[in-house]
Amino acid sequence: MDNYVKLEKLGEGTYGVVYKGKNKLTNEIVALKKIRSEGDDEGLPATAIREISLLKELCHPYIVSLKDVLMDETALHLVFEHMSMDLRKFMDVRELNAEKIRSFLYQILVAILFCHKRRVLHRDLKPQNLLVSYDGRIIKIADFGLGRAFGVPLRAYTHEVVTLWYRAPEILLGGLRYSCPVDIWSIACIFAEMVNKRPLFQGDSEIDQIFRIFRTLRTPDEEIWPGVSELPDYKPTFPQWRQNNLKSSMPTMSPAALDILQVFQNNANKLSRVCNNFVLENADILPRPETDGQRRCEASVL
Repeated sequence: MDNYVKLEKLGEGTYGVVYKGKNKLTNEIVALKKIRSEGDDEGLPATAIREISLLKELCHPYIVSLKDVLMDETALHLVFEHMSMDLRKFMDVRELNAEKIRSFLYQILVAILFCHKRRVLHRDLKPQNLLVSYDGRIIKIADFGLGRAFGVPLRAYTHEVVTLWYRAPEILLGGLRYSCPVDIWSIACIFAEMVNKRPLFQGDSEIDQIFRIFRTLRTPDEEIWPGVSELPDYKPTFPQWRQNNLKSSMPTMSPAALDILQVFQNNANKLSRVCNNFVLENADILPRPETDGQRRCEASVL
């Protein structure tokens, strides 16, 4: 850590503290993530090890880059590129017009499809884990602490992933075998929040969250969601909302935005194709990657 100086504290979480820092040799501004040890006998948190291993494999213009990994007597330090602020703060201080929202959605989808193509799930997509550049043109996915490499056939994963408001229904219903659609669901919720200026489903418990989803999109059955009744926490006694109220719940959303949001409700087998189509159809959106390496990196997902 001798080459870096801490400038200010940016935030603190379960496993560590994030500082704004500077490389004393190059004067480059960076983000320094100090990872706490779990204890003398337990070593480093699994989330830190997971994040390092995944980020080393995920070089992409719309994913925050890991610049260095340093160890001292007390902690592990991850050195990341520094971004201006997260999307949550950006939405609080800046007006998001339709062009900006479309561009951000495009970049997020390109990045997550890049991850999925490499069999990596993020599993914790939310506005706080999406970082915006200083000029407000670029948005990047950050914090892969809950990310996982997935295989075929799908393995059983942990239930407690993704902040409640952005958690997919299959996880809320106790599903342990899930895949790419859990990230796509989170992105759909983030997109709706950018357009509507408030979270789409603001539940205060898991059951409240799932009921808010069903009340808006209708209670699923085997016809529209094959296998839903077999999920561990599905109950046949759930209230039966039979109408899709998405449009009426967001009266200020434009028809074009509603059209985009509706496609995210497609069944899981079609989600990747739907998202790929969106990326292909919107490939004219600025900003474009600035280097040949970045262009090749982005093109690899299309």
